[in-house]
Amino acid sequence: MTRTLAALPGAARRLCLSRRNGEICTREDGHRGLHHRTGGRLLWNDLQADPPECAAAGTPADPAPTLDDGFPGGRAVCPVCWAFVALTGEGALAPHDSWRGDESRHEADRRRAWFNAFGW
Repeated sequence: MTRTLAALPGAARRLCLSRRNGEICTREDGHRGLHHRTGGRLLWNDLQADPPECAAAGTPADPAPTLDDGFPGGRAVCPVCWAFVALTGEGALAPHDSWRGDESRHEADRRRAWFNAFGW
């Protein structure tokens, strides 16, 4: 039986998450062969993958609204990779790697609650 990614515990941490033109590889982490986005036609190899750094660094941004517990703690949502990113003193997105999964289950739960409350 196939389950959606959201139904799998810690799903993002088990995926490859290489990126190409903003698309994320949805094959298992450590897979052999080309990267591929499920449901898409784009295939790529490691040389064609996007660099890990997000191109939106330096973009002006405002802190995201917060949940009752204070999440995301003054960070802004990156409009390119959807990561929660610290702001520089000038109010721009700090240099960061493209979002490739949450650090912990707790962070994933807070992130999901935030997007459910405030949307994309």
